[in-house]
Amino acid sequence: MAAAPKLALVTGAGSGIGKATALALLQAGYQVACGYNTSRSGAEAIRHPNARAVRIDIASRASIRRALAETRKAFRRDIDILVNNAALVQEKPFETLTDADWDRMLTVNLRGAFILAQETLPAMAKRKWGRIVNITSIGGQWGGMRQVHYAAAKAGLINLTHSLARLYSPRGITANAVAPGLVATDMIRKELKSKAGKQKAAQIPVGRIAEPEEIAAGVVYLVSDGAAYVTGQTLNINGGMLMS
Repeated sequence: MAAAPKLALVTGAGSGIGKATALALLQAGYQVACGYNTSRSGAEAIRHPNARAVRIDIASRASIRRALAETRKAFRRDIDILVNNAALVQEKPFETLTDADWDRMLTVNLRGAFILAQETLPAMAKRKWGRIVNITSIGGQWGGMRQVHYAAAKAGLINLTHSLARLYSPRGITANAVAPGLVATDMIRKELKSKAGKQKAAQIPVGRIAEPEEIAAGVVYLVSDGAAYVTGQTLNINGGMLMS
């Protein structure tokens, strides 16, 4: 009897990189819980027998637990693969950032990934197999100008990835990060309208911004059996931006 397909949870699957990742995983033969908070229509538009839209507010542990319980009931298994993609972005001068801005950014972009990992890792450890992929950003590697709090949260996400890899790789669970540069999503299109955004785009060695599907391809690789020896790494998919 063939084993059931592994189950992935992708947060922020209603649009952009998350939606592209969910579709790529489905095409690769995985079952996918398509997490959404506000983009319900986008998540529900992913129509596939192995997909299910699940509402999840990653700022709330209670919401995360409800979503995981709903997913477990729908697919009759625990999460094998966690893709922490959902994120918040805000452009604002450093001098005008408020405590609330800072706290909200770290709650969504860092604490949410921590809670999801903490809630899903016990079942992975019991099965001695699991994959965690955290979608971070080039901003977490080189800092931010008008997104200092965003960059700080994404840098923390890279370090969380390293810590999880050290803790859980001996138990058959890999943890890796994917760091995109500029990607053709609604979030980035707004940034590209600014002078600083246009300057960044002009400096990409490849000469263009990425498509969401190109980021998704990196995720599919990292969750595959072929990447079983890859852990604690940050896969840079940025068209060469980090070296410029």
